[in-house]
Amino acid sequence: MHFDFNQILHAVIQSVLFSLIGMVMFALAMWLVSKVLPFSIRKEIEEDQNTSLGIVLGCIIIGLSLILSSAIR
Repeated sequence: MHFDFNQILHAVIQSVLFSLIGMVMFALAMWLVSKVLPFSIRKEIEEDQNTSLGIVLGCIIIGLSLILSSAIR
């Protein structure tokens, strides 16, 4: 069994790079959502127990994740 370490290293570097790009894009999108909304997300979820906002944010997170994973592939 022969391993091509250059090919493995290349795949690992690509995985790390795409993961970092995905996390940065995800953080930027969440920052943009928090700036667009006219209220504090943290206050609404933690203090006011706004469950529906938590569900909507969960849907946004899943949607962004699907878009980013498709773009990376």
